[in-house]
Amino acid sequence: MYRKAGIASIKSKSLAQSKYKEKGDELAENQITTISRQFDQVRHSLELFASKHGNKIKEDSQLRSQFQAMCSSIGVDPIAYSRGCWSETLGLGEFYYHLGVKIIEVCMAHEKHTGGIMPLRELVSLLNKNRTQYESEVSTEDVKRSIRKLRCLGTGFSLISLPGGRLLGQSVPGEMNMDQTLVLGLAESSDSHVTATAVMEKFNWTKDRADAVFRHLIQEGIAWVDNLDPCGERVFWFPSLLDSTITS
Repeated sequence: MYRKAGIASIKSKSLAQSKYKEKGDELAENQITTISRQFDQVRHSLELFASKHGNKIKEDSQLRSQFQAMCSSIGVDPIAYSRGCWSETLGLGEFYYHLGVKIIEVCMAHEKHTGGIMPLRELVSLLNKNRTQYESEVSTEDVKRSIRKLRCLGTGFSLISLPGGRLLGQSVPGEMNMDQTLVLGLAESSDSHVTATAVMEKFNWTKDRADAVFRHLIQEGIAWVDNLDPCGERVFWFPSLLDSTITS
């Protein structure tokens, strides 16, 4: 008799667990449906906003950045859409394509002086300085987004983040390794120049390690050598960090 009661209890618990699972699955499905519906509503609202304010978005860099942020929050990339509302109404893909072309032109024009490394704020300034009266002003976010798109195309463009937080745009093929980035960061904090001794003392490097970094930076045209500095030691200058060397 006790055995039958025990079996009945187990069956009852099993049935209850099965019902709980069914209810849980039902709630989860309802929640997914609700979220999906809300997602579609938000996307539809963004499409209506884009349709109504498309020209303003293209002309106003701040509004364009805010709109991009709203799109990113729901996983929509207006730049990547080749058809439909996003492309036809906003033309953002075309906007960033043309901006990418201008970035390439500016970087190539100044590569002799910068070695292919340019402060991002200077790049933004030059782009806005050289724009026509019919072109909208571009923001730092616009340029960063365009450089990321250029990098996806394998053009050699990338962003370099220095230890101090400053961003540089790189327009020459090849990744900057950590050692090279550290030297750039130290030069930035030392009036755009640095010596091998300063690098070795700062990072506790051997002379061979420091020489290898400088050899690469000189070869790429990123660093210039001054053998006549009063300090009596070779000084390595980084023209890309000197704002005054970059002119229109």
